[in-house]
Amino acid sequence: MTNEELKNKFAELLPGATFDETGEWLNVMIDAKEWLPLAAQLRNYFDLHFDFLFCVTAVDWKTHFSMVYHMRSTTLGHTIVVKAKIADRSNPEIESVSKIWRTAEFHELEAYDLMGIKFQNHPGLRRLFLTEDWEGYPLRKDYIDEVNMIKL
Repeated sequence: MTNEELKNKFAELLPGATFDETGEWLNVMIDAKEWLPLAAQLRNYFDLHFDFLFCVTAVDWKTHFSMVYHMRSTTLGHTIVVKAKIADRSNPEIESVSKIWRTAEFHELEAYDLMGIKFQNHPGLRRLFLTEDWEGYPLRKDYIDEVNMIKL
């Protein structure tokens, strides 16, 4: 399916989505509250069938966070990127999609540990690399590293 055809499908599924078509893959921008129902449709909608979630990451924009999901349909051969905006920096939350794609479980732990994004309904949200008594989230732009004195 071409990027234009994917864009038309997304417009049907989520009329409020916006798009960035400047890269190789279609980028779909949504609000975090829209993510879980959309994810289920992406996995199960027969024309899309995104069965492989291969990259999940978080971005700190100083004013908000974004969760970035790269997915591919191994049967239909198309790839998309979904960017879910999390506006509340003081309590960043988004629904876990680990029940839809098992690969999300580990990626969500990493985003929680290093960025502090809470994944609602995650089966075992915990620190992954850092100890439980670690204070702060080292990949946030407002994190103060007393040892290395790095300021972003």
